[in-house]
Amino acid sequence: MRRWTGTGLLTVVLGAGGAWAQSPQTLEAVRLHRAEARALARKDLEACTASKCSDPGRIALLAGTLALAEGDVAEARTLLTGARVSAPLQPYLAYYQGQAHFYSGDAAAAAVAFGQAVEKGSPALVTRARARLGEALLAADKAKEAAVALEEAAKEEPSAELLYQRAQARKVAGNPTGEREDLKAVALRYPAHAYADEALTALEATKPPLRLTLAEHLQRARGLLDAGALKRVLEELEKAEARKLVRTKQDKALVALVRAQALYATGKREEAEQALAVARQGPPSVAAEAAYVTARRALKADDNAKARELMAAVEKAYPKESVADEAGFYVGWLDLQGGRFEDAVQSFKAFDQRHARSRRRDEAMWYRALAHLRLEQYGAAREVLDTLANTFPRSSLVPQARYWSARSHELEGAKVDITGPGYAAVITTAPNSYYALLATERLRELGREPPAAFPESPKQLETGEVPPELKLAVALSEAGLFSDAAEEVQSRTARIRNQEQALTFAHALLRLGEYGHAHAVAARHLWGRAFGARVPEALAAFYPRAFASAVESEASRYKVSPFLVWAIMRRESAFRPEVASAADARGLMQVIPPTARAIAKKLEEPEPAPAELFSPSLSIRYGAWYLSQLMKRFSHPALAAAAYNAGPDAAVKWVKQKGSLPLDLFVEEIPFRETRGYVKQVLADLYLYQSFYGKDATPQRLSLTVPAPSVEGVSF
Repeated sequence: MRRWTGTGLLTVVLGAGGAWAQSPQTLEAVRLHRAEARALARKDLEACTASKCSDPGRIALLAGTLALAEGDVAEARTLLTGARVSAPLQPYLAYYQGQAHFYSGDAAAAAVAFGQAVEKGSPALVTRARARLGEALLAADKAKEAAVALEEAAKEEPSAELLYQRAQARKVAGNPTGEREDLKAVALRYPAHAYADEALTALEATKPPLRLTLAEHLQRARGLLDAGALKRVLEELEKAEARKLVRTKQDKALVALVRAQALYATGKREEAEQALAVARQGPPSVAAEAAYVTARRALKADDNAKARELMAAVEKAYPKESVADEAGFYVGWLDLQGGRFEDAVQSFKAFDQRHARSRRRDEAMWYRALAHLRLEQYGAAREVLDTLANTFPRSSLVPQARYWSARSHELEGAKVDITGPGYAAVITTAPNSYYALLATERLRELGREPPAAFPESPKQLETGEVPPELKLAVALSEAGLFSDAAEEVQSRTARIRNQEQALTFAHALLRLGEYGHAHAVAARHLWGRAFGARVPEALAAFYPRAFASAVESEASRYKVSPFLVWAIMRRESAFRPEVASAADARGLMQVIPPTARAIAKKLEEPEPAPAELFSPSLSIRYGAWYLSQLMKRFSHPALAAAAYNAGPDAAVKWVKQKGSLPLDLFVEEIPFRETRGYVKQVLADLYLYQSFYGKDATPQRLSLTVPAPSVEGVSF
C-alpha cells in the first residue's frame, strides 16, 4: 500500500468530533506507517464486531489493505471478501479485493473485481484499476481483453510496468510489431527498471532477434548514469564493445566519454582521465564535451584557477559547440569569484559578444554589472543593468537589476530624490521579492516611508461546506485510505480550469488543512491575482499559516520566530508533509534522518524512525529547534537560512571570507547558486509573513550588516 501524500484531511477527520469506526490512534499509526498499525486496526475490528457497531466494513477495508501491505494475502482476502461499505468506498473495496485475489493466484476473480472498480470508480482510481485489470486478464489467459485494457491504461499513464505488460498482451494477441515497440521502449526509456533487462531478453528471443544499436546502448548507459547505477553503466558499454559495435574513432570517443563519467563517479580518477583522453581524440562535439567534463571536475575540486584555465581553453578550442556557451560563462563567473573584477567585466563582455543567443545572457549581464559595482564603477553598472531590464523584461533578474540600479545611485552619493523613486518602483513592481524587502529597508534608512507592498493582508474566503469535489477524499481519509485520498485530491486539483474555480477550491483545501495542495493550485492559477492585483484571498493560498497550532507552540517553546518556521517550510516543502528529496530529506521541514537522530540526542529523547519524519508535528518540532540553534549561533535570518540549506560550516566559511560586505552584496556573492536563491526567498517570505500576521508585535527590521557567528553552537 502506498504512503498517503497529505495530512490535512486527517486533521479534519480527527477534529470533527464524529463517532468514527477507526480509533484516532489507529489512523495516526497508519499515517505514520508505524509497525503497530495493522494490530490496532484488527483490534478496532474486533471491538466493532463485539459491540455490533454500525460500520464494520470500513474497518475491515482498512485492516485488509494493511494486511496486503505486509504481504499477508490470505488474511487480506478473508477481511475484504464479503465486507460491506458505503457507496463512495465500494469501488475502493473492489480494487483491494482485486489485489487480494490476484496475489492469491485467482486472476479471474481479480479481473472481475478490478472491472467493478473501473466501472464505478472516480478518474483517480480508474487509471490504476484499469492497469491492474489488464494485468489480471493477461494472467487469466484473456490476452485480447487484456490488450484492450492495457492500451487504454498505457495511454493514460505510461510506465515500465504497463508497457511491459502490454508487450506480453500484444504478443499473445498476435501483434509482434507492437510487442517489439513496447519492449524496446521499456529497455531504452527505463534502463534501471527491473523490467528493462527482461525486455532485452525478450527482444533477443523474438524472430528475427532484435539487438540494440550502439546509439541505443549509449542511450541506456546515459540513463543508468543518471540513475546512479554506475556498475551497470560500465557493463552496458562492455556489452556494446563485446558485440563489436564500437568500430570507428567516433564510436570509441562516444563510449569513452560515458565511461569516464561513470568512472569519475565511482572514484576511479586515473581510469576516468585515461578514458577522457580517448574521448578528446574524437570529433569536435565529443572532444568538446570531454574537455568540458575535465573543467567541471576542476571546478568541483575547488581548483578555481585550473578550472578557469580549462574553461577558457574549451571556449577557445570549440567555439561552435554547445559547451562553449557554458564554458565562456564560467570564465567570467570564476573571475568574479576570485575577486578579479576587471577581468570579470571583460570576460562577461566577451561572452555577450560571442554568445548572442545564449540562454544565460541576462545572467551574464547581471554578473558583469556586479563586477562594475565591486569596482565602484556605478555609472557603468547602471548602464548594464538598464540594458538587462530593457532587453529581457520577463527575466527573473529584473527586480534585481532595478534594485541595484537604485542602490548604485545611493552608493554614488545621490540625493534621496533620485534613489527613492527607484527603490519604490521595486516594491510596487515585485512586491513579493527579496529585492522589495531590501528596497523597503533602504528607504527607511533614507527617512522615507516605503509604499505598502500589499494594501491588505491575506484573507480567508468563506466557502461554506466542503465542496462536492472533495467529499470523496474526506470519506477516504475517514476510512484511513490516505494514499487514495491524496490521489483523489490531486486528480481534482488537476482539473481546475479558471481563476474563480481555483480561488474557491484553494480556500476549500485551506479549510481542510490541505495547505500543500492549496499552494499548488495558487501557484498554477492565481499568481496574477496575488502579486499583480494584490487580491488578499489569493495571497492566503500562497502564505497560509499552515499547521498553525504546532508552529506557534514549537516556536514559542524554542524561542524562534514562527514566521521563520513558515518561511523555511514554504521553501523546503511548499507545505507538503509527504515530500522526500533525493538526499532523503523528509517532511515539512525536510529533515534528514542523521540530523533527526542528532536532534533527538540533544533533546534526550528516543530516535525517531525515518517514516516518522513525515509527521507534521515532529517535523515542525525538529525544524523549530534546529532554527532556534542556528539563530543563536548566527544571529541573522540570512545566515540561519544559508546554514539550514548548505550547513553551518559553509555559512561560517562565507562569513569569514566576505562578512565585511553589506548584507545585499554578501548574499549576491554566496558561491552556491541554490543557496543564494534559497536565502533570498526565505528572507522575502519571512518578512512577508511578519507583515501579514505580526501586526500586533513590534515590527522587525532586516539588519543590513553581517554579524560574526559564534564559535560555539550547532555544527550539524
